[in-house]
Amino acid sequence: MTVRPNQLFSEFLSTYILVFCGTGAMVVNEVTGGSVTHVGVCLVWGFVVLAMIYAFGEISGAHMNPAVTVAFAVAKKFDWKNVPPYVLSQSVGALLASTTLWLLFPASEWLGGTHPSVDPYFSPGSTFILEFLLTFFLMVTIINVSTGSKEVGAMAGLAIGGVVMLEALFAGPMTNASMNPARSLGPNLVSGHYHDLWIYLLAPTLGAIFAVFTCKWAKGPKCCD
Repeated sequence: MTVRPNQLFSEFLSTYILVFCGTGAMVVNEVTGGSVTHVGVCLVWGFVVLAMIYAFGEISGAHMNPAVTVAFAVAKKFDWKNVPPYVLSQSVGALLASTTLWLLFPASEWLGGTHPSVDPYFSPGSTFILEFLLTFFLMVTIINVSTGSKEVGAMAGLAIGGVVMLEALFAGPMTNASMNPARSLGPNLVSGHYHDLWIYLLAPTLGAIFAVFTCKWAKGPKCCD
C-alpha cells in the first residue's frame, strides 16, 4: 500500500509537536535555572507521547520515531517502501521544531539535544548500551499494545507514554533518554552538537529491531500480527 500524503503530514506534525514540547520543556528548564525540574520534563515527554498517539494514531500510526518505523517494517507490519518518506517526514518535523525553539530561545546551548553524561565512569559505550536497552524496552511495549485485542490497542497511548516517562525518569540524567533518532537529530543539528550523535541514531534503531526478533522468539512468528 502506498503511503498517503495525509499520513506523511501526520508524521511530520506529530513529530514536530513531540519534539517542540519535549525538548521545549528541557530548554525552558535550562534557561530558567531548573524551574520545570527533571520530573517535570519527564512528565511532559510522557504526556505528549500519549496525546500524539491518541491524536494521530488512527491516521499514520503515530510512529514519530524512525527506529519504530524501521522495526515495524522488520516485523512486516509496515511496507519497506514507505519507510523513507516516513523517516523523512519525522526528521523534517524534528528539525523544524528545534529551529522554532532556537528562534524562541537563542540562549539555549543544547536546545534539548542528547549527549552522554559527563560522569567519567559513564562512557559513550555505556550510553550506546543504555540507549539500545531503553529503546528495546519501549519497542517491546509498542509491539504488544499495538497488536491483539481491541481493548489492548485502546490502552496503547497510556502504556507507551508511561514507558517513555519512566525511562526518562531514571535514564535521563545519563543519556537524556532519547530512544528516538529524530528526537536527537533535530536539536543536535540545529544547536551544532554533532559529537556522539551517531550513538543516538544507531543504538535506538538496533534496539527496536532486536525487540521485534525477541518478540517473535518468545511468542512465535505471529507475535506481531
